[in-house]
Amino acid sequence: MKLIKAYIRIDMFETVHRALNKEGYTSMTVMEAEGMGSYSDPKDQHSSLKFPALHSKVVKLEMISEAEHVDDIVQVIHENASTGHPGDGLMVVLPVERSIRVRDGEERRYTV
Repeated sequence: MKLIKAYIRIDMFETVHRALNKEGYTSMTVMEAEGMGSYSDPKDQHSSLKFPALHSKVVKLEMISEAEHVDDIVQVIHENASTGHPGDGLMVVLPVERSIRVRDGEERRYTV
């Protein structure tokens, strides 16, 4: 099992979500976030009282997937979130060692 985290432009999320759903990848967690760094789009950076440094609003998308689907998921996100400009975002893939269902405590362990 793998954990995919994607940080993408807010305005690209709907397109990415539709494309993932079309391919059958429907389970995900989505959060609105704020990021800063060299990957930010300088034209979209702003400051606020909450975050005085220049930052950009992003969507953080998380998905847990079987290892054999990861490349397909990453490709769908890339194809549908990329504008070719700085600030398009970042994706990371991490190993998942185990999962525990909150409802009943059922645990699954995975080889990493």
